[in-house]
Amino acid sequence: MDKKVFDMGPIDIAWCPGCGDYGILNAVKQTMAELEIPPEKLVIVSGIGQAAKLPHYMRSNFFNGLHGRAIPPATAIKITNPDLVVIAESGDGDIYGEGGNHFLHAMRRNPDITVIVHDNMVYGLTKGQASPTSREGFKTPVQVDGVILKPFNPIAVGIANGASFVARASITDIPGTVKILKAAIQHKGFSLVDLFQPCVTFNKLNTYQWFKDNTYYLEDSYDPHDKVEAFKRALEEDKLPLGIFYVEERKTFEENNMAYAEDKTPLYKRNVDLKKLSSLIDSMRKD
Repeated sequence: MDKKVFDMGPIDIAWCPGCGDYGILNAVKQTMAELEIPPEKLVIVSGIGQAAKLPHYMRSNFFNGLHGRAIPPATAIKITNPDLVVIAESGDGDIYGEGGNHFLHAMRRNPDITVIVHDNMVYGLTKGQASPTSREGFKTPVQVDGVILKPFNPIAVGIANGASFVARASITDIPGTVKILKAAIQHKGFSLVDLFQPCVTFNKLNTYQWFKDNTYYLEDSYDPHDKVEAFKRALEEDKLPLGIFYVEERKTFEENNMAYAEDKTPLYKRNVDLKKLSSLIDSMRKD
């Protein structure tokens, strides 16, 4: 499949020239093309921020929700129509900050969705405040003396909290990113891809060159099924590993849901018993 099927044609793009989001958009299109997933079978759900604009620039189904709220509707869409490929994508502030609670508990449920986090270590839409993943010492218009908190570690949290696929990529290597994204989407369960990308306007520290100099790929001999070793590698700080850290096979949220215990018909195809629904609503009304 040619990735051009996902092009939206001549449209205005709000990202700054040189933004890493352009690379991510290109990588997502390439991934879908190589997996031969047509636009009508793809749903991209996003929150608020520069990263959340990605589905605006790509031909597919999409749902653009509230700040930090990409994962709940993505989970609902998948369980309603399991035949769809569902991606929740947004920025590090959106997913790990505002949406942190949803992020934590969705991993435990293990819905069959892929979560792609544009991790530029800064809030790029609201003028450069520190985000959960900003490095210690990083100076911003708000943190004028530098960030004093240790950065949030999404890889370690994902492994510890039950994500069944945990990976990190960098847009400085688009072919490597496409390879990781393909594996994430093909995995059955909650897939997290923390994706490094520079913010060329508000983050002058974590540049394209910084990501190249401060990352490396996990060895070919590395076993992503060893949870203890995966957690150890997630804690590395001198240089940040890229690749697939952890993979676990277990039942998905859809498979465990009682709605599909006896009837495998997708929820959107089922008839609604309006009398039962009305009775349920009435039972919840206060006198």
